[in-house]
Amino acid sequence: MTEAVLDIKQWGNSLGVRLPAAVAREAHLHVDQRVRVSVEEGRVIIKPIIDVLLTLEQRLARFDPTRHGGEVMASKTIGAERW
Repeated sequence: MTEAVLDIKQWGNSLGVRLPAAVAREAHLHVDQRVRVSVEEGRVIIKPIIDVLLTLEQRLARFDPTRHGGEVMASKTIGAERW
């Protein structure tokens, strides 16, 4: 078990701690990973959220043209493309 004694610091209107690399490594945490923070019996629990890889069909089912702007490609030539 990896353990560290840390100081809680002010971060804007919130509080924060920095996890040492050894703790993050043992917990399998990485930069920009989403985590769920909860309090259980007075203890702060940080659990990684495991991203599920979606199939192409699942991604297409979630696509909403009104929300995502519809067609992404421009209708006119922008650079040196030849069609």
